[in-house]
Amino acid sequence: MFDMPVSLAHDLVSGLAGLLQPVAGGLAATVAIVLFTMLVRLLLTPLAVPQIRGQRRMAELLPQLQELQKKHAKDPARLQRETAALYRAQGSSLLRGFLPGLLQMPFFMVMYRLFASATVAGHQNLLLAHTLLATPLGQNWLGVGLLSPPSLVFLGLFALLAAVAWWTSRRATGLLRLLPYGTIVMAMFMPLAAGVYLLTSGAWTAAERTVLQRRFA
Repeated sequence: MFDMPVSLAHDLVSGLAGLLQPVAGGLAATVAIVLFTMLVRLLLTPLAVPQIRGQRRMAELLPQLQELQKKHAKDPARLQRETAALYRAQGSSLLRGFLPGLLQMPFFMVMYRLFASATVAGHQNLLLAHTLLATPLGQNWLGVGLLSPPSLVFLGLFALLAAVAWWTSRRATGLLRLLPYGTIVMAMFMPLAAGVYLLTSGAWTAAERTVLQRRFA
């Protein structure tokens, strides 16, 4: 299903890396991954705006929803009717908060496959043959020695992911505060290229939410 868009994305990132080679040298492929990820996220901004607006609206309605749940805990049918009436009265719905996020998922899946798969459309993923600080972008952390130079590259990546996760989780509550840290666990098992993608996309999300939430405040 995603073979064609992944192959097209592979050609775009490879071409970008070739253009950056005279300037970025051995970092060309990594810089290309970062720039491509940022470009895709920029193009998805029109979907992110209604998503964050909808989530903010849902957060504002949360106290009223909790009150309805307490009041009609023994009458599920009444609770459903009252909840729907509240959404109608406030001009809001669950769909407004989640639909824009669902529409973004195919783009994220394409990028994930591009940076995590050893093959693209039946051919070797040449992006993973490049290196970052002498560490192959196709290498994962579990396949290197704990104190080896490649391991230090991964540990630096994990530290940056942890910083982004901390920033993202500041306004979350309960177990949701732990969710952003899942990117660190994912990066331990994924190729370095996918870790760079996770870091770039996570940093973009954190900055985007900060800017848009201030705008909608």
